[in-house]
Amino acid sequence: MPHRSFRAEVRDAVTPRATLLIVGVVALQLLFIASYVGALHDPKPKDVPFGVVAPQAAAGQALTRLERLPGSPLDPRALPDEATARAQLTHRDIDAALIIDPRGSTDTLLVASGGGRVLSTTLTTLVTALEKSERRTIRTVDVIPSAPHDPNGLSSFYLVIGWCVGGYLGAAALAISAGAKPSNPSRAAIRLAVMALVALTGGLGGALIAGPALDALPGSTAALWGLGTLIIFAVGAATLALQGLFGTIGIGLVILLVVILGNPSAGGALPPPLLPPFWKAIGPALPPGAGTWSTRSIAYFDNNAMTTSLLVLAAWAVAGAAITMAAAAARKRANATP
Repeated sequence: MPHRSFRAEVRDAVTPRATLLIVGVVALQLLFIASYVGALHDPKPKDVPFGVVAPQAAAGQALTRLERLPGSPLDPRALPDEATARAQLTHRDIDAALIIDPRGSTDTLLVASGGGRVLSTTLTTLVTALEKSERRTIRTVDVIPSAPHDPNGLSSFYLVIGWCVGGYLGAAALAISAGAKPSNPSRAAIRLAVMALVALTGGLGGALIAGPALDALPGSTAALWGLGTLIIFAVGAATLALQGLFGTIGIGLVILLVVILGNPSAGGALPPPLLPPFWKAIGPALPPGAGTWSTRSIAYFDNNAMTTSLLVLAAWAVAGAAITMAAAAARKRANATP
Protein backbone atom coordinates (compact mmCIF):
# COMPACT_ATOMS: atom_id res chain seq x y z
CA MET A 1 0.00 0.00 0.00
CA PRO A 2 1.64 3.30 -1.07
CA HIS A 3 2.67 5.70 1.68
CA ARG A 4 0.54 8.85 1.74
CA SER A 5 2.01 12.23 2.51
CA PHE A 6 1.18 14.04 5.73
CA ARG A 7 -0.34 16.87 3.70
CA ALA A 8 -2.73 14.44 2.03
CA GLU A 9 -3.73 13.02 5.41
CA VAL A 10 -4.45 16.52 6.73
CA ARG A 11 -6.45 17.37 3.59
CA ASP A 12 -8.61 14.27 4.04
CA ALA A 13 -9.04 14.78 7.78
CA VAL A 14 -9.84 18.50 7.65
CA THR A 15 -12.24 18.96 4.76
CA PRO A 16 -13.53 22.39 3.73
CA ARG A 17 -16.85 21.55 5.43
CA ALA A 18 -15.04 20.57 8.64
CA THR A 19 -13.03 23.79 8.46
CA LEU A 20 -16.19 25.85 8.23
CA LEU A 21 -17.69 23.98 11.17
CA ILE A 22 -14.56 24.57 13.27
CA VAL A 23 -14.63 28.27 12.40
CA GLY A 24 -18.29 28.35 13.45
CA VAL A 25 -17.48 26.61 16.75
CA VAL A 26 -14.72 29.14 17.54
CA ALA A 27 -17.08 32.00 16.66
CA LEU A 28 -19.78 30.59 18.97
CA GLN A 29 -17.20 30.16 21.72
CA LEU A 30 -16.08 33.78 21.50
CA LEU A 31 -19.67 35.01 21.29
CA PHE A 32 -20.48 32.94 24.39
CA ILE A 33 -17.67 34.62 26.34
CA ALA A 34 -18.58 38.09 25.05
CA SER A 35 -22.27 37.69 25.82
CA TYR A 36 -21.96 36.33 29.35
CA VAL A 37 -19.17 38.64 30.44
CA GLY A 38 -20.75 41.61 28.67
CA ALA A 39 -24.17 41.07 30.22
CA LEU A 40 -23.11 40.12 33.74
CA HIS A 41 -19.81 41.82 34.54
CA ASP A 42 -21.05 45.20 35.78
CA PRO A 43 -24.59 45.08 37.19
CA LYS A 44 -26.20 48.47 37.73
CA PRO A 45 -29.85 49.18 38.53
CA LYS A 46 -31.63 51.18 35.85
CA ASP A 47 -35.22 52.47 36.03
CA VAL A 48 -36.26 49.88 38.63
CA PRO A 49 -40.04 50.19 39.26
CA PHE A 50 -40.14 51.55 42.81
CA GLY A 51 -43.10 52.55 44.96
CA VAL A 52 -43.14 55.38 47.51
CA VAL A 53 -45.76 55.60 50.26
CA ALA A 54 -45.80 58.86 52.24
CA PRO A 55 -48.00 61.84 53.10
CA GLN A 56 -48.50 64.09 50.09
CA ALA A 57 -45.85 66.70 50.90
CA ALA A 58 -43.22 64.16 51.91
CA ALA A 59 -44.04 61.97 48.89
CA GLY A 60 -43.34 64.80 46.47
CA GLN A 61 -39.97 65.51 48.03
CA ALA A 62 -39.05 61.80 48.10
CA LEU A 63 -40.04 61.27 44.47
CA THR A 64 -37.96 64.25 43.37
CA ARG A 65 -34.98 63.02 45.34
CA LEU A 66 -35.24 59.50 43.90
CA GLU A 67 -35.81 60.70 40.33
CA ARG A 68 -32.64 62.80 40.50
CA LEU A 69 -30.33 60.01 41.64
CA PRO A 70 -27.26 59.74 39.36
CA GLY A 71 -27.73 57.18 36.60
CA SER A 72 -31.51 56.95 37.12
CA PRO A 73 -31.41 53.67 39.07
CA LEU A 74 -35.06 53.98 40.12
CA ASP A 75 -38.36 54.68 38.41
CA PRO A 76 -40.33 55.90 41.45
CA ARG A 77 -44.09 56.29 41.60
CA ALA A 78 -46.34 57.44 44.48
CA LEU A 79 -48.63 54.83 46.04
CA PRO A 80 -51.50 55.56 48.42
CA ASP A 81 -50.72 53.04 51.16
CA GLU A 82 -48.70 50.02 52.21
CA ALA A 83 -51.43 47.58 51.18
CA THR A 84 -51.25 48.89 47.61
CA ALA A 85 -47.46 48.59 47.65
CA ARG A 86 -47.66 44.96 48.79
CA ALA A 87 -50.27 44.21 46.14
CA GLN A 88 -48.15 45.73 43.39
CA LEU A 89 -45.16 43.71 44.54
CA THR A 90 -47.25 40.55 44.31
CA HIS A 91 -48.46 41.51 40.83
CA ARG A 92 -44.85 42.33 39.78
CA ASP A 93 -45.72 45.93 38.94
CA ILE A 94 -42.88 47.17 41.19
CA ASP A 95 -39.72 45.60 42.57
CA ALA A 96 -39.60 47.41 45.91
CA ALA A 97 -41.36 50.12 47.89
CA LEU A 98 -40.32 52.66 50.50
CA ILE A 99 -42.82 53.36 53.28
CA ILE A 100 -41.91 56.73 54.79
CA ASP A 101 -42.84 57.39 58.42
CA PRO A 102 -43.19 61.18 58.85
CA ARG A 103 -43.49 60.84 62.64
CA GLY A 104 -40.17 59.04 63.15
CA SER A 105 -36.73 58.56 61.67
CA THR A 106 -37.08 54.93 60.57
CA ASP A 107 -38.69 54.05 57.24
CA THR A 108 -39.63 50.63 55.86
CA LEU A 109 -38.35 49.13 52.63
CA LEU A 110 -40.45 46.34 51.11
CA VAL A 111 -38.57 43.96 48.80
CA ALA A 112 -39.28 40.61 47.11
CA SER A 113 -36.22 38.35 47.02
CA GLY A 114 -38.30 35.69 45.25
CA GLY A 115 -37.80 37.80 42.14
CA GLY A 116 -34.03 37.65 42.55
CA ARG A 117 -32.00 38.19 45.69
CA VAL A 118 -29.34 40.18 43.87
CA LEU A 119 -31.92 42.83 42.99
CA SER A 120 -33.41 43.05 46.48
CA THR A 121 -29.92 43.29 48.01
CA THR A 122 -28.89 45.98 45.52
CA LEU A 123 -31.98 48.03 46.27
CA THR A 124 -31.50 47.63 50.02
CA THR A 125 -27.93 48.90 49.74
CA LEU A 126 -28.98 51.82 47.56
CA VAL A 127 -31.85 52.95 49.78
CA THR A 128 -29.83 52.44 52.98
CA ALA A 129 -27.16 54.82 51.69
CA LEU A 130 -29.79 57.34 50.61
CA GLU A 131 -31.55 57.22 53.98
CA LYS A 132 -28.24 57.58 55.80
CA SER A 133 -27.52 60.76 53.86
CA GLU A 134 -30.86 62.08 55.17
CA ARG A 135 -30.00 60.97 58.72
CA ARG A 136 -32.69 58.31 58.60
CA THR A 137 -32.61 54.52 58.88
CA ILE A 138 -34.58 51.77 57.19
CA ARG A 139 -36.14 48.50 58.24
CA THR A 140 -36.19 45.98 55.39
CA VAL A 141 -39.14 43.60 55.04
CA ASP A 142 -38.95 40.76 52.54
CA VAL A 143 -42.58 40.53 51.44
CA ILE A 144 -42.03 37.61 49.03
CA PRO A 145 -38.91 35.79 50.25
CA SER A 146 -37.13 33.15 48.22
CA ALA A 147 -37.63 29.58 49.41
CA PRO A 148 -35.28 28.18 52.11
CA HIS A 149 -33.75 25.78 49.57
CA ASP A 150 -33.56 28.51 46.92
CA PRO A 151 -31.73 31.21 48.88
CA ASN A 152 -30.48 33.16 45.86
CA GLY A 153 -33.60 32.74 43.75
CA LEU A 154 -31.69 30.92 41.00
CA SER A 155 -33.53 27.59 40.94
CA SER A 156 -36.11 28.99 38.52
CA PHE A 157 -33.37 29.97 36.09
CA TYR A 158 -31.54 26.64 36.28
CA LEU A 159 -34.77 24.73 35.82
CA VAL A 160 -35.54 26.70 32.66
CA ILE A 161 -32.00 26.17 31.34
CA GLY A 162 -32.50 22.43 31.78
CA TRP A 163 -35.80 22.54 29.92
CA CYS A 164 -34.24 24.54 27.07
CA VAL A 165 -31.33 22.10 26.81
CA GLY A 166 -33.83 19.23 26.59
CA GLY A 167 -35.62 21.06 23.80
CA TYR A 168 -32.71 21.68 21.46
CA LEU A 169 -30.82 18.46 22.20
CA GLY A 170 -33.96 16.37 21.74
CA ALA A 171 -34.76 18.03 18.42
CA ALA A 172 -31.14 17.76 17.26
CA ALA A 173 -31.13 14.04 18.06
CA LEU A 174 -34.26 13.54 15.99
CA ALA A 175 -32.93 15.52 13.04
CA ILE A 176 -29.28 14.50 12.69
CA SER A 177 -28.83 11.16 14.46
CA ALA A 178 -27.19 8.36 12.49
CA GLY A 179 -29.63 6.95 9.97
CA ALA A 180 -32.04 9.89 10.19
CA LYS A 181 -33.43 10.72 6.77
CA PRO A 182 -34.05 14.23 5.39
CA SER A 183 -37.36 15.61 6.53
CA ASN A 184 -40.54 15.36 4.49
CA PRO A 185 -44.02 16.38 5.70
CA SER A 186 -44.79 13.02 7.30
CA ARG A 187 -41.39 12.74 9.00
CA ALA A 188 -41.64 16.37 10.16
CA ALA A 189 -45.05 15.70 11.70
CA ILE A 190 -43.74 12.57 13.43
CA ARG A 191 -40.73 14.45 14.78
CA LEU A 192 -42.95 17.21 16.12
CA ALA A 193 -45.19 14.60 17.78
CA VAL A 194 -42.16 12.91 19.36
CA MET A 195 -40.94 16.34 20.47
CA ALA A 196 -44.29 16.88 22.18
CA LEU A 197 -43.85 13.60 24.09
CA VAL A 198 -40.31 14.62 25.05
CA ALA A 199 -41.70 17.96 26.25
CA LEU A 200 -44.40 16.33 28.36
CA THR A 201 -41.91 13.94 29.95
CA GLY A 202 -39.17 16.51 30.51
CA GLY A 203 -41.63 19.09 31.79
CA LEU A 204 -43.00 16.70 34.38
CA GLY A 205 -39.56 15.47 35.40
CA GLY A 206 -38.21 18.98 35.89
CA ALA A 207 -41.26 20.07 37.88
CA LEU A 208 -41.01 17.03 40.16
CA ILE A 209 -37.26 17.45 40.73
CA ALA A 210 -37.42 21.20 41.46
CA GLY A 211 -40.62 20.87 43.49
CA PRO A 212 -41.40 17.77 45.57
CA ALA A 213 -38.02 16.02 45.21
CA LEU A 214 -35.65 18.84 46.16
CA ASP A 215 -38.13 21.37 47.58
CA ALA A 216 -36.23 24.07 45.70
CA LEU A 217 -39.31 25.83 44.32
CA PRO A 218 -42.73 26.40 45.85
CA GLY A 219 -45.81 26.78 43.68
CA SER A 220 -48.01 24.38 41.77
CA THR A 221 -46.25 21.32 40.36
CA ALA A 222 -48.96 21.03 37.72
CA ALA A 223 -48.40 24.63 36.61
CA LEU A 224 -44.64 24.08 36.42
CA TRP A 225 -45.24 20.90 34.41
CA GLY A 226 -47.37 22.78 31.91
CA LEU A 227 -44.82 25.57 31.64
CA GLY A 228 -41.93 23.14 31.23
CA THR A 229 -43.79 21.29 28.49
CA LEU A 230 -44.33 24.55 26.62
CA ILE A 231 -40.70 25.65 26.99
CA ILE A 232 -39.26 22.33 25.80
CA PHE A 233 -41.61 22.11 22.83
CA ALA A 234 -41.03 25.75 21.87
CA VAL A 235 -37.25 25.33 21.82
CA GLY A 236 -37.49 21.92 20.16
CA ALA A 237 -39.83 23.14 17.43
CA ALA A 238 -37.57 26.13 16.78
CA THR A 239 -34.59 23.78 16.49
CA LEU A 240 -36.40 21.55 13.99
CA ALA A 241 -37.45 24.63 12.04
CA LEU A 242 -33.96 26.11 11.78
CA GLN A 243 -32.47 22.71 11.00
CA GLY A 244 -35.06 22.27 8.26
CA LEU A 245 -34.17 25.65 6.78
CA PHE A 246 -30.38 25.65 7.16
CA GLY A 247 -29.32 22.07 7.87
CA THR A 248 -26.72 21.46 10.57
CA ILE A 249 -25.99 25.19 10.74
CA GLY A 250 -29.52 25.66 12.06
CA ILE A 251 -28.56 23.91 15.30
CA GLY A 252 -25.75 26.44 15.73
CA LEU A 253 -28.29 29.21 15.23
CA VAL A 254 -30.42 27.75 18.01
CA ILE A 255 -27.40 27.74 20.33
CA LEU A 256 -26.80 31.37 19.37
CA LEU A 257 -30.40 32.35 20.16
CA VAL A 258 -31.05 30.25 23.24
CA VAL A 259 -27.65 29.87 24.91
CA ILE A 260 -25.52 32.81 23.80
CA LEU A 261 -28.26 35.45 23.65
CA GLY A 262 -30.99 33.87 25.76
CA ASN A 263 -29.29 32.70 28.93
CA PRO A 264 -27.42 35.88 29.98
CA SER A 265 -30.48 38.01 29.18
CA ALA A 266 -32.93 35.69 30.97
CA GLY A 267 -32.88 37.58 34.26
CA GLY A 268 -31.60 34.59 36.19
CA ALA A 269 -28.17 35.49 37.52
CA LEU A 270 -29.10 39.19 37.29
CA PRO A 271 -32.78 40.23 37.25
CA PRO A 272 -33.76 42.42 34.25
CA PRO A 273 -33.41 45.83 35.99
CA LEU A 274 -29.70 45.09 36.58
CA LEU A 275 -28.90 44.12 32.98
CA PRO A 276 -27.40 46.43 30.33
CA PRO A 277 -30.06 47.92 27.98
CA PHE A 278 -29.51 45.51 25.06
CA TRP A 279 -29.79 42.39 27.21
CA LYS A 280 -32.73 43.79 29.16
CA ALA A 281 -34.54 44.46 25.86
CA ILE A 282 -34.06 41.07 24.20
CA GLY A 283 -34.50 38.83 27.26
CA PRO A 284 -38.32 38.79 27.42
CA ALA A 285 -38.57 37.81 23.72
CA LEU A 286 -36.40 34.67 24.04
CA PRO A 287 -37.41 31.34 25.64
CA PRO A 288 -34.99 31.46 28.62
CA GLY A 289 -36.17 34.95 29.61
CA ALA A 290 -39.87 34.27 29.11
CA GLY A 291 -39.47 30.93 30.90
CA THR A 292 -37.56 32.31 33.89
CA TRP A 293 -40.07 35.12 34.38
CA SER A 294 -42.99 32.67 34.23
CA THR A 295 -41.34 30.14 36.54
CA ARG A 296 -40.77 32.80 39.18
CA SER A 297 -44.36 33.97 38.79
CA ILE A 298 -45.59 30.44 39.48
CA ALA A 299 -43.21 29.86 42.37
CA TYR A 300 -43.46 33.18 44.17
CA PHE A 301 -46.01 35.60 42.73
CA ASP A 302 -49.31 33.66 42.67
CA ASN A 303 -49.14 33.13 38.88
CA ASN A 304 -49.32 36.88 38.25
CA ALA A 305 -47.93 38.78 35.24
CA MET A 306 -47.43 35.70 33.06
CA THR A 307 -49.60 36.45 30.02
CA THR A 308 -46.96 38.15 27.89
CA SER A 309 -44.31 35.53 28.63
CA LEU A 310 -46.68 32.66 27.86
CA LEU A 311 -47.64 34.31 24.57
CA VAL A 312 -43.95 34.61 23.68
CA LEU A 313 -43.37 30.91 24.35
CA ALA A 314 -46.51 29.96 22.46
CA ALA A 315 -45.37 32.05 19.49
CA TRP A 316 -42.04 30.21 19.42
CA ALA A 317 -43.86 26.87 19.54
CA VAL A 318 -46.41 27.70 16.84
CA ALA A 319 -43.91 29.40 14.54
CA GLY A 320 -41.40 26.59 15.00
CA ALA A 321 -43.95 23.91 14.15
CA ALA A 322 -45.29 25.84 11.16
CA ILE A 323 -41.84 26.53 9.73
CA THR A 324 -40.81 22.91 10.28
CA MET A 325 -43.79 21.69 8.23
CA ALA A 326 -43.34 24.36 5.56
CA ALA A 327 -39.63 23.58 5.16
CA ALA A 328 -40.39 19.86 4.83
CA ALA A 329 -43.07 20.55 2.19
CA ALA A 330 -40.68 22.79 0.26
CA ARG A 331 -38.00 20.09 0.36
CA LYS A 332 -40.48 17.52 -0.97
CA ARG A 333 -41.47 19.81 -3.86
CA ALA A 334 -37.83 20.50 -4.66
CA ASN A 335 -37.01 16.77 -4.73
CA ALA A 336 -40.02 16.07 -6.92
CA THR A 337 -38.95 18.64 -9.52
CA PRO A 338 -37.22 16.86 -12.45
